[in-house]
Amino acid sequence: MRKAMGVIMAASLMLTVLFGCGQADNTPASSGAGAVSGTVATDGSTSMEKVIGALGEQFMSDNSGINFTYNPTGSGSGITAVEEGRCDIGLSSRSLKDEEKAKGLTETVLALDGIAVIVHPDNPVSDLDLETVAKIYRGEIVNWSEVGGTDAEIVLIGREAGSGTRDGFESITQTADSCQYRQELTSTGDVITTVANNPGAIGYASLASVKDTVKPLSIGGTAPAEATVKDGSYAVQRPFVLVTKSDGQLSAAAQKFFDYATSDAANDIISKAGAVPAN
Repeated sequence: MRKAMGVIMAASLMLTVLFGCGQADNTPASSGAGAVSGTVATDGSTSMEKVIGALGEQFMSDNSGINFTYNPTGSGSGITAVEEGRCDIGLSSRSLKDEEKAKGLTETVLALDGIAVIVHPDNPVSDLDLETVAKIYRGEIVNWSEVGGTDAEIVLIGREAGSGTRDGFESITQTADSCQYRQELTSTGDVITTVANNPGAIGYASLASVKDTVKPLSIGGTAPAEATVKDGSYAVQRPFVLVTKSDGQLSAAAQKFFDYATSDAANDIISKAGAVPAN
């Protein structure tokens, strides 16, 4: 077995982060009786960290014989990890593509998440429509004064290729392959930190992860919030997805976590983590 190389804290409980995701426990869900034990290995979206961490914490608290691990590698890597059998459940902050489904993968929508368009707290701009956001990211609007802000260059911050957040943002704004990024960063946290430290920056991040170090913009007059994501009025939103093999059987431990995460019992935890439960 691979050793754990990192630790994610979730309240008072620690979720072990296994870099490389480790090898999944392949004990079938139907075997044996009584208490379930083993490891549930998840891998993927950094945007899902808060939601999956909270679910994993509660799940381990309720199931003392099961260890839950989360490897925050990004959506694309998580999808690949499932395909290659390196983890039980992949985490993706975008829907599966047709070619991924053709490789024998299945998606289950766990929750909905708003993608917040964020700026520095001192930026006087508080609302942009979706087309203006698109023009900014395509490099057609390059100075904040053009959208009611100060006379300062707009610094475009985004995620790396393969990120589910980037895929969602570019799909919604119709800016795929045309964004003029200054920096392409590998995690939600890096985007938030970079925007927080640059008064001219604009970025995007999972609503569930946004901190008060940045300011989320309203889009077309609608602020990003759980209620506006749920009712569909906030335009920039995407799914949080659990990815599994279509023809595979989860281990007993992994199946138990999957059933828990997609049940009504998990809804309150998902909501408190800043996302909107899918069921």
